[in-house]
Amino acid sequence: MIDIRRILCPVDFSDSSQHALRYAVAIAQWYDATVTMFHACVPVPMSAYATVASMMPALPVGGENDKEVRDAMKNLASSVEGTSVPLDIALGEGYPAAAIAEKAAEAKCDLIVIGTHGRSGFERLMLGSVTEKVLRKARCPVLTVPPKAGEPTAAAPVTFKRIVCAIDFSDCSMRALEYAMSLAQESNAALIVLHVIEPLPLRAAEGDSFSELKLVKDYVAAAEEEGRALLAAAIPADVHTYCQVETVQTVGKPSHEILRLAATEASDLIILGVHGRNPVDLLFFGSTAQHVVREAACPVLTIRT
Repeated sequence: MIDIRRILCPVDFSDSSQHALRYAVAIAQWYDATVTMFHACVPVPMSAYATVASMMPALPVGGENDKEVRDAMKNLASSVEGTSVPLDIALGEGYPAAAIAEKAAEAKCDLIVIGTHGRSGFERLMLGSVTEKVLRKARCPVLTVPPKAGEPTAAAPVTFKRIVCAIDFSDCSMRALEYAMSLAQESNAALIVLHVIEPLPLRAAEGDSFSELKLVKDYVAAAEEEGRALLAAAIPADVHTYCQVETVQTVGKPSHEILRLAATEASDLIILGVHGRNPVDLLFFGSTAQHVVREAACPVLTIRT
């Protein structure tokens, strides 16, 4: 059972913050949840005030005026007035990604909704954005809202009409499926459950290439048969009573197939699990999830176990 009661929405007063806030409020309405708008005031190192910077330690000193920040947050909150969702305001101090993760843990949040700025180039390559750091640090599910997602307005509010949920039958992906089924029910959405089979690589032609090709085809055929049975078992019978469910199997690179299907189906939301089994996984955030979050044209909900 999915229970979303406390949603954290980090804001930095950009257009992406306002965009994400509208998604946070919409989800809060469906689940009767509260939304906390959170802004982390970035510390100013003491070295910034020193004549010889190298001689001074980097000690945090508040660099923003609390009253001005709160007033700006109230103005942002007023942009989504007209809903019954309680909007709280909270300030923290520290480097944003760490402060957001700490606040979410402290407040026992069930979901973080955060906008992405769509940066490119070297920063994206090196995982430099606050959003991607939050994805690595947060213990709760995270909904990332890209600039490419349709801008919700009072006339055209947030809605999820088509949801793509990618599963590999691991614990985290089955938990992701629970979220997908719940959100499909709350938003009256059609749900597409995708399983991607990664093909065996063909080695350089040595010996009997025909036998090699037959081995790969046999592997894919067996995987497809097993996948069909697992997909059928994964969808409870009662889900079909409240939403349209379709199961899809493809062969290829998971991130590519997820993005391709989401684009083809004009999906409003992608949901997938993130393994995060060890420190290396946490550092790189899982290659499939990382690529999907960066490239998706719609919001992406990532679930950890």
